[in-house]
Amino acid sequence: MRTYKAYCFDLDGTVYRGKEGIPSAIKFIHSLQEQGIEPFYVTNNSSKTREQLQKALRAIDIEAPLDHLYSSALVTAKYIAANYAGKKVAMIGSDGLRSALLDENIAITEEHPDVFVMGIDRTIDYTKLAKATIAIQNGATLIATNPDVKFPTEQGFVPGNGSFARLVGDVAGVEPLYIGKPSPAMLEVIAKDHGFEKGDMVMVGDNYDTDIMCGIRYGCDTIHVNTGVTPTAAVLEKEQQPTYLLETLVDKLD
Repeated sequence: MRTYKAYCFDLDGTVYRGKEGIPSAIKFIHSLQEQGIEPFYVTNNSSKTREQLQKALRAIDIEAPLDHLYSSALVTAKYIAANYAGKKVAMIGSDGLRSALLDENIAITEEHPDVFVMGIDRTIDYTKLAKATIAIQNGATLIATNPDVKFPTEQGFVPGNGSFARLVGDVAGVEPLYIGKPSPAMLEVIAKDHGFEKGDMVMVGDNYDTDIMCGIRYGCDTIHVNTGVTPTAAVLEKEQQPTYLLETLVDKLD
C-alpha cells in the first residue's frame, strides 16, 4: 500500500464505537503522526461541534487539530449558506448542526421555514417529526446531513439520521437531499481547504455505502476496514471494490 498525504478517517465504526476506541485504528493513526502525517476525520455524525469531536478523540488518546475535523453538519451549513441565502431554516438536530448553522449566519426559525434540515437528534419525538413533515408538505425543502440508517455503539447498532430523514420524506412524499457521505462534498472541502489533489488522498471507513462510495464518487483511493457496519463478505459482493480491503488497520502495519 502506498503512502498518502491525506488519510481521511470515518469515526463511528472506524476509529471508535460509542466512547470506546478501536485499538487497531488508534495504533495506525499514531503511526501516521510519528511519520509527520496528520490525519483528517470525516464523520457523518452531525451531533458534535469540532471542539466536541476533538474532545471525543482526545478521550481515546488521539490528538487532532480542529481544522482536520469535518462533519456533515459543517458541510451542510456551508451548502445551505451558498444555495439558500436569506431563506428561513428550521432544524431537527443537536449542538453540532445548530452551531454550524449559526457559524454561517443562518437564522434558525420554528415557523414557516423555506428549508427544513435534519441531523441526528437523540431526543427526537413524534412532535418533532410531525412538525417536519408538515413544514415539508407546505413547501419547505428537506435537507438531511447524512443518510446513515444505523451506526455502531458499544452495545450494537442504533438508528441513524437517515432512518428519521427517510421516515419524514416518505410521509411528506419527497426524497431528502443528503449532504454527507456518500456525497463527496466533505472530501471536496478538505481538498480545497488544504490544497490536495485527489491522488494525495485516501478515504478510510467501515461503511461501504457511505464511506467507500464517498471516496469512489470523489475519485480517490479507499480503504475498507471490517470493524463496523459493512462486513468484508458483503463488500466482496459489490460491483465497485475499495482500493484496499483490510480486516483492521493493524494489517496495514504488519
